[in-house]
Amino acid sequence: MASLIDSAKKTIAENFGGPVQKLAPRQFSLNETPSLAGKVAVVTGGSEGIGYGITHTFLNHDISKLFILSVSEEVVKGAKKSVAQELGQEKADRAEWIKCDLTDWTETKKAAERINNSTDRLDILVNNAGRGIMNYELTEYGVDRHMALNHFGHVLLTSHLLSLLKQTSEEHGTVRIVNLASNAHQGAPSDTKFESLEELNQDLGPNAQYGRSKLAIILYTRYFARHVTQGFAKVLMNASHPGFVSTRQSTEHIHEAYPLAGYMMSKVVEPFKKDQFDGALSSVYAATLTERSGEYICPPATAETGSELSQNEELGEQLMELTRKIISEKFELFDDRKF
Repeated sequence: MASLIDSAKKTIAENFGGPVQKLAPRQFSLNETPSLAGKVAVVTGGSEGIGYGITHTFLNHDISKLFILSVSEEVVKGAKKSVAQELGQEKADRAEWIKCDLTDWTETKKAAERINNSTDRLDILVNNAGRGIMNYELTEYGVDRHMALNHFGHVLLTSHLLSLLKQTSEEHGTVRIVNLASNAHQGAPSDTKFESLEELNQDLGPNAQYGRSKLAIILYTRYFARHVTQGFAKVLMNASHPGFVSTRQSTEHIHEAYPLAGYMMSKVVEPFKKDQFDGALSSVYAATLTERSGEYICPPATAETGSELSQNEELGEQLMELTRKIISEKFELFDDRKF
């Protein structure tokens, strides 16, 4: 009975906002973020929602340079205006916007090249942008949009920044990569095999499509730890679960897939959601303080095992074999040297 109570407390603390967060077994606040002076970071989707909570925190803790990768310049301008009002114009000017739709792999590669040409170091990469619980759709490459953005796009971006990350780790110490996952990965189909593009392109429904893409994120994170961190001990990659956060995904985008249930999600449940700063806790911890790699970090700062599928190394190897195959066939030659 005691273990059930502890499990319930942990689940509530991880996923909801307000005082219940104090029930978490390990505490962390954004005020505990160390100084980031001299460091450079990249945050995808860093101009709104959880991404804004992350970028605001980085700027508040003196990051020297911050690249925000997103689709809308107007949203970035609004975010920088808010930062300027709260932290000062000088801090806002440290953020540079780069247009990047992660489902457009040519644009993703160009964004990485621009970063590589703009800085001689990269200490933090937060792969935050994502497609939420929305309807099935294919990209121009003929790939399920959830997987194309949440997994493939970030793998491609990371691969083209990896040399700079490795160089930074050798010259300046530990670098950290954070991939935004979710406890929704537990909703991935139990028969997921990641064996073919045809499997990925099956319309499983909004929740399963989303959950499978988040499962892929955790599997990739653990694959990276086995294959990259093992050779470059100061290049860390971890996945984070933000909890139930008030973002456009949960207040607007959810209506596309679930017009009626989405209303309940966006209105009735709103008081129980976390704000963008509480939603950023686990990611900021993973991006600035963790000393381990391949973990699934839940709010505010607790490593958990995740689902049985997310711990399956063979499934992770199969996922990355399929990733190599699809990117090579649809875009450019892609092999182990790139990630």
